[in-house]
Amino acid sequence: MKKLLIVESPAKIKTISKFLGKEFKIMSTMGHVKDLPAKRLGVTINGTIEVEYVPIEDKDKVIAEICKEARSCQAIYLAPDPDREGEIIAWHIANEIEKVVKNPDAIHRIAFNEITKNAVVDAIDNPSIINAQRVSAQQARRILDRWVGYQVSPVLWKKIAPGLSAGRVQSVALRLICDREDAIRAFKPEEYWTVDGLFKHGKDTFNAPLAQINKKKIDLKNEADTKKVVDALKKESFVISEIADKQRTKNPLAPFMTSTLQQAAYNQLGFSVKKTMQVAQQLYEGVPLSDPKTPVALITYMRTDSLRLSETAITQARSYIKEQFSKDYLPKEPNAYAKKSKGPTQDAHEAIRPVDVTITPTQAKKYLSNDAAKLYELIWKRFVACQMTPALYAQRQVTITGGVFMFRVTGSTLIFDGFLKVYAASDDDEKEDKVILPAGLKENDPVALNVVTPKQHFTQPPPRYTEASLVKELEKEGIGRPSTYATILTTIRARAYTTLDTKKRFVPTELGMTVTKMLVDNLPHIMDPKFTALMEQDLDKIADGELERDTLLRDFYDAFQKDLKDFLGSDAKREAVTTDVECPECKKKKLAIRFGKSGEFLGCLGFPECSFTSNFKRNEQGEIELIQAEKPQLLEETCPQCGKQLRAVRGKFGTFTACSGYPECKFIKQTKASFACPMCKGDVVQKVWRGGSFWGCGNYPKCKFAVFDQVEETPCPSCKWPFITKKVYKDGKVLLGCANKSCSFKKEE
Repeated sequence: MKKLLIVESPAKIKTISKFLGKEFKIMSTMGHVKDLPAKRLGVTINGTIEVEYVPIEDKDKVIAEICKEARSCQAIYLAPDPDREGEIIAWHIANEIEKVVKNPDAIHRIAFNEITKNAVVDAIDNPSIINAQRVSAQQARRILDRWVGYQVSPVLWKKIAPGLSAGRVQSVALRLICDREDAIRAFKPEEYWTVDGLFKHGKDTFNAPLAQINKKKIDLKNEADTKKVVDALKKESFVISEIADKQRTKNPLAPFMTSTLQQAAYNQLGFSVKKTMQVAQQLYEGVPLSDPKTPVALITYMRTDSLRLSETAITQARSYIKEQFSKDYLPKEPNAYAKKSKGPTQDAHEAIRPVDVTITPTQAKKYLSNDAAKLYELIWKRFVACQMTPALYAQRQVTITGGVFMFRVTGSTLIFDGFLKVYAASDDDEKEDKVILPAGLKENDPVALNVVTPKQHFTQPPPRYTEASLVKELEKEGIGRPSTYATILTTIRARAYTTLDTKKRFVPTELGMTVTKMLVDNLPHIMDPKFTALMEQDLDKIADGELERDTLLRDFYDAFQKDLKDFLGSDAKREAVTTDVECPECKKKKLAIRFGKSGEFLGCLGFPECSFTSNFKRNEQGEIELIQAEKPQLLEETCPQCGKQLRAVRGKFGTFTACSGYPECKFIKQTKASFACPMCKGDVVQKVWRGGSFWGCGNYPKCKFAVFDQVEETPCPSCKWPFITKKVYKDGKVLLGCANKSCSFKKEE
């Protein structure tokens, strides 16, 4: 009997094919096959809410090939990923297949959390149907995002600048970044002082901070008050008034879910959120180990917010710990974990873990890329450690008193490493105290205060978000889903709403701040983090069958349309953000931040009477500083058209060489290739545009010959075309090829 199994990613085909017999044909949808139309809203509200789906560009062929194969199959298994996005893919492809097969009952939905033989075969043996509630939840999310994106973005084009976008979750994430920047700019540092004492006990010395004065917490605001305290301390005698000894346990961290994996990979490996998900996808879909022809799936599904582990996984972990370590490292009962962040947990699949714990990081490293090996090691160690015993510390707190002053210091010593033997939890919030105290300290022993060290400090503003801390905040507030975080972070950077500082922390641009303020002022509901978090919970309720899709959508749409109508009715002129900086040219008007095609700049509010403009930057205090424009640099070379000196001019796409006689002479120097245009025999010149540089015919627009890859001015060894192209990929691979479409020459360098 011929059977068809349809997966989401083509990378899974090789891995799954080794588990199934020859009667199975495995095909891939290559991701989503249908979506809302690109150039219209695609959602109508009449008596019901109707959604229009069209094939995604270039997916007609994929759909046709799958349907052609399905016609001759007696059983069809839909196996996209086990989440909402996977469910809608299964639903879309099922709708297409139902048009061509005689028996719709032959179409089955299957899902597996790990790509192993047992999981795949078990899924096939226990087929299900498409989860309509999960489909409705995905549709609701997509419709909400479409309403916000398609109806708010055009208003931003009119009021600020073309090409801007708004997003239901993206804009709220941007608001967090902007709110943090506002807090940093408004922050006023406050001075405070601490006092440390170096005490001597016999031959030993140790440090302790001053904790209390007159039984009140130390609160020193200036140097004068601190000096009085220091002078008084030097006159006092001190004694150890109390020693408190206790043991403290440090529990292992939970296994990874998507958000915690993203945070740990960023903090420990330096991986961006996007990179983490790409590498994890490879580990999930399968990579070749000892046999290059046989991929092996190394981890379970990486898009999850569940901390649950299957009985099989726990048994496997406990067995490994028992074999590799002493009995002290294995708890009597398995460790279980509960999610702490807001919102319900989607418990469709497990936490992220290794499929087979006996494939150790050392074994896997021989066959994996460097990045894949690092991420697998992180996942493997966290999983094994989560089923081990806690670490145990001996903690000693020593209190030293003299007169009205009290010093207190706490030291910790690791007695038993427990789970730390496998996983050093450097990504958690708790920092271990590294103070080591002398062994011979006793209560009532006198100690000498040898040195008093006062230190001046200033309170610090809240830190800017890194990718890891922003993901942590989004998860904490229940905004978005872990599977969407990578897309959110990519979008807010791609739209020039944020940049990264030298420490890779998000800094909102003037554009990002302006867009956010406008949206908060005019669309308060969709920009409210609490509202967005509640919306995520409602989407979960739809998936669980507790809420109707259209009920949620109508409630949102009514309030959204009211706010949007008011927003559209407000002044439609382009926004200019007025500053406190006086125009240095006319000295009458203030400067305003404006947004042009080449970015943001300052312009006089007195325009057109005053045409002053300037680039600018903000200092650490958030104050605007003008940047003086670079004057064109005259060159020794002369213009071939008029004889005047050429000059180096900085334009919006970089520096170029042009005639100093502009605008009378419009000559611009161009770099010419050594070969003629293959189409019209004209000059081939290097041109610059927003996306970089390319080679094109100088006779444009009559001749539209262009090459966007790097060019090597060497004839093609196959067809003798006058040049070859060179592509350099992110992984370092270099591919040479021929630009002649009728030539198949390709060579890896």
